[in-house]
Amino acid sequence: MSDLNDPRVFFAAERTLMAWNRTGLTLMAFGFVLERFGLFLHVLRQNPTQAGRDTSFWIGIAFISLALGVIGFSIIQFRRVLKTLKPVEIPARYCTWSGIAMNLSVVVLGFALLTYLFSEL
Repeated sequence: MSDLNDPRVFFAAERTLMAWNRTGLTLMAFGFVLERFGLFLHVLRQNPTQAGRDTSFWIGIAFISLALGVIGFSIIQFRRVLKTLKPVEIPARYCTWSGIAMNLSVVVLGFALLTYLFSEL
């Protein structure tokens, strides 16, 4: 990928991984807010007994699913970049899997959120 033999290439890739993590978290939060907005509208209509899955629920689920896809794909891309780097471009004894572990934990918690939202109604 590069002939710089500089660890800044690795750190740039790691920053990009974390930027995609933040983007995914933002999409996930927005999806959750949209999903809950439908519940709020049912309460405003004073008909909470018919709090079924309406359009806002499915749009919220779509945003959360998009977030999980974005974060998962960023893990794949980061691993591809790591394979192209030379050992001199990665600092000695630096933990290269910590960013991947962070993203994987967000994906697992995102699936837990989806499970919660589907089991709630």
